[in-house]
Amino acid sequence: MENSRNKQWLPGWLILLGILTAIAPLSIDMYLPSFPLIEKDLMGWPGSVELTLGSFFIGLTIGQLLYGPLSDRFGRKPPLYIGFTMYAIASLGAALSPSIPALIFWRFLQGLGGCTGIILPSAIVRDRTTAQEGARAFSILMLVMGVAPILAPLAGGWVLTHFAWQGIFYLLTFFAVACLIAMRFGLEESHNTEHEPPLKLMSVIKNYAYLLTNKPFLGFALGGGLAMAGMFSYIAGSPFVLINLYGVAPQDYGWYFGSNAFGLIASSQLNAHLLKKHAATSILRKALFVPAIASLVFLTVTLMGYANLYWTVGSFFLFVASLGFIIPNAMASGLATHGQQAGTAAALMGALQFLFATLVGSLVGILHNNTGVPLAFMMALCGTSAWMSHHFLVKTHH
Repeated sequence: MENSRNKQWLPGWLILLGILTAIAPLSIDMYLPSFPLIEKDLMGWPGSVELTLGSFFIGLTIGQLLYGPLSDRFGRKPPLYIGFTMYAIASLGAALSPSIPALIFWRFLQGLGGCTGIILPSAIVRDRTTAQEGARAFSILMLVMGVAPILAPLAGGWVLTHFAWQGIFYLLTFFAVACLIAMRFGLEESHNTEHEPPLKLMSVIKNYAYLLTNKPFLGFALGGGLAMAGMFSYIAGSPFVLINLYGVAPQDYGWYFGSNAFGLIASSQLNAHLLKKHAATSILRKALFVPAIASLVFLTVTLMGYANLYWTVGSFFLFVASLGFIIPNAMASGLATHGQQAGTAAALMGALQFLFATLVGSLVGILHNNTGVPLAFMMALCGTSAWMSHHFLVKTHH
């Protein structure tokens, strides 16, 4: 049974997990084109719609820490059902929001429910595969991470031209309901809870404390999480740098964004191929050099006044593309030795990732000084910290 399932691990259940992980990029990127319309329609104050993005991230971070232990105790499917039901209700609430504060509230609930689509697929991959197979599976899930941010704003723009901004949230409601039906009929429970002890708050805290003091796990979590945060600083700061500083036309920005996403897709698929012959930990160790060096060079030329469009675009591409080698291998390696606690471990890795992303994205805005220095600095900070965390915590331990 297990062998026949392993032979099929690429098509059915993994495709469904990929669709579930799309919930975050769809929730974040699809409504970006509608910000001005929402602000006008709901009579918001300048910058108020951005708060709906912040509340979604807060919901994502808190929710992951809750659902991880629940999935270790009760199985992977019950929290998925709860999360996607909550997400569907919250999406409907968002579509019917009469004010910005109401939209902020519903977006928080969307994050609280939708986070199950981020962490539980990781736990299910860990349940059903070895570390090496897991890294390949995560490489395939990275396809969604690359494609969804390209397609989501285009889909959002299409909905806006044919319907009002509320149509985006009705579409997200439909997506959540379709996922619930697909899970019911297309996803088997992957975690045996027969011998799981009762869920107690102190044991949950102890499990998180153990993971936070486990050097190799922390090295993989910080290596992947900080590298990912560097990409979020790029997402937050690149529109200003490319459009305002280098005169890229707003309608052409998507091509630059898309080419980096294509780099991420290509590298994640090359990673899946390399994993047939090389260990995930070995690929990760080498790949972490790339964002560290690319971002340090970018910061140096920016500070010296030599930065131009080519330096900038090249640095962005190298940084983002390297994540196709880093994220799948960091995730698989971090979860490899925590089988029974895969939900808790995936939750902690995901929560750290989004916590860093929120902090870094906010800092790019706070440090804004009409130059490219804040973005270059934050990318360099994330890139070098990712390499150092992994180098000192994982390598010294081994």
